[in-house]
Amino acid sequence: MSREPVRRYELLRSERPELFRNDPGGIEILTDPAAVEAAGGVLYQDPYVMLVRDAVRFPDGRTGTYIRSLSRAAEPGCVILPLLGDGMVLIEHYRHATRSWQWEIPRGFGTRGLTGEANAAKELGEEIGARVRELIPLGSLHPDSGVTGDRVLLFAARIGAVGRLGVGEGIRSSLTLPFAEAESMIADGRITDGFTIATMTRARLAGLTA
Repeated sequence: MSREPVRRYELLRSERPELFRNDPGGIEILTDPAAVEAAGGVLYQDPYVMLVRDAVRFPDGRTGTYIRSLSRAAEPGCVILPLLGDGMVLIEHYRHATRSWQWEIPRGFGTRGLTGEANAAKELGEEIGARVRELIPLGSLHPDSGVTGDRVLLFAARIGAVGRLGVGEGIRSSLTLPFAEAESMIADGRITDGFTIATMTRARLAGLTA
C-alpha cells in the first residue's frame, strides 16, 4: 500500500497545526503513524479541496475514524453581498453539485497570499465585473461543521455597477432588487443557498438593509 496518503497527512499537520488541535472533552485526533495509516490519512486532493480521514478517540473511549473535507488553501474563502443603490445583487449560477441553477451571491475559495478583503474584491471582479467602493466585514461562518473544517468570511460590498458576468463559471444573469424582495425569495424557496441566506441575515442584523 502506498504511503503517500500518510506523507501528505504529516505534511498537512506540519503546515496547518490548528486543524489538529485537541480540546479537553472533545473528539481526540490520534497521530500515531500506525493509526494514521490504518485510518487512511489524506485520501484525495486536487487544487481546491482535500479529503482526510483521521484516526480518533471519542469522548466515551471508543476509537475509530472520522472523515472531513478541507480547502487546500489555509486562507478562508469569502462570500460577498453586493449592495447597489437601495438594493442588492443576486446572480443566477449553475451549480454542478446540485445540477441546477441557483440564485445566490458571489463567493469563492480562499486564495494563497491574499487577505480576506483582497480575495473578496477579486471574487466580485471575476463574477460580476464590479469594483468595491466600500467593503463591510460581517464576521465568519463554518459552512458545515459536521463535514468540513473550513471557515468562510462574510462581507457586504457597496458597488457602483454590475459589469461583465463570469459566464465561464456558469453565471448566466444578475438581478438587482430590494432586500425585502430577496428575502421573499428565501421565504418561497427560490433562494436555497446557505451562504446567501447567512450573509443576508448578518447584513440585516448589522443594520445594512434599513
